Amino acid sequence: MTMDAASKIRKQFAFLAELDQLKSVIRQSPLINRTRYENSAEHSWHLAIFAIVLSEHADGVDPLAVATLLLVHDIVEIDAGDTPLHDPGRDIGVVNIKERDAARRIFGLLPEPQATHLLSLWEEFEANETPNAQFAKALDRLQPLLLNTLTDGGTWTRNNITQEQVMQRYGPVIEGASKSLWVEAAALIRRHFSKVEGAEEAKTDSVESNV
Repeated sequence: MTMDAASKIRKQFAFLAELDQLKSVIRQSPLINRTRYENSAEHSWHLAIFAIVLSEHADGVDPLAVATLLLVHDIVEIDAGDTPLHDPGRDIGVVNIKERDAARRIFGLLPEPQATHLLSLWEEFEANETPNAQFAKALDRLQPLLLNTLTDGGTWTRNNITQEQVMQRYGPVIEGASKSLWVEAAALIRRHFSKVEGAEEAKTDSVESNV
């Protein structure tokens, strides 16, 4: 093996070892069994499978390309951390700077041309202009939405998010990439909040009957 090959492999090993840190970045979304919160590595894997399974519901997308974008896009959280969608204090400008700096550092661990290639994939996801990137963004909204509907509201309940806010924050991104996925997702949202309203009404009736 030449010195060039050995040097390249060492850089690739360093990058792959760095990615292990993504397993320690904890997100707000609970697992469906509610034993703990998911980490960003699990989230990325789940999204990649979403891409492979659901790509037939979007026009003009390459499922493997979408899966690759989804595996790459959260790597920056090793440095920048996860920024929850419903965090009222999040500053998108600050987040963007942190994530871009992280992308340059982490992908820069790789040899060229891999470093530039992965950075360009991360930038494609962020730019949200190609059909693959738009579908990847949609799935990045859909996955936590699905988890929330299966965990009594999950992050919505914890952050006091209303049905109207959910529709506004998830709808345009998902529907813009796949109308059929949004139809089903919107139905899940309405069903969840209908149950919440029913439970609140039952609680109110119970209190009033005991007065």
